[in-house]
Amino acid sequence: MIERKVQTAIHHRIAIHNGVVYIGGLVASDKSKDMAGQTQEICDKLDELLAEAGTSKDNILQAMIYSSDFSQKDALNKVWTDWIAPEHLPTRAFIGGADLSEGILVEIVVTAAL
Repeated sequence: MIERKVQTAIHHRIAIHNGVVYIGGLVASDKSKDMAGQTQEICDKLDELLAEAGTSKDNILQAMIYSSDFSQKDALNKVWTDWIAPEHLPTRAFIGGADLSEGILVEIVVTAAL
């Protein structure tokens, strides 16, 4: 069975299947923020969505991070490593040079265990 939560006009933010939680791409609402600010906003959204799904950041298995500016990776990494404890860091890819919407510096997609 597939469980879907938080429906928008174009997708569900959360899909759950066989004990795995899939959270679609999240971006910051405030595009005026710098990379650290946008990353923190996304991490806050992830905390809320993971809780809605019945899990937490400690159970993230994989993160796909898309950024329009690879040179700002260090700012993202600082927020990321402050947000997730070292023993819970997931597998991860950082794809720089992504063509994101205007003002969007980063988009994050995660998969987590329940």
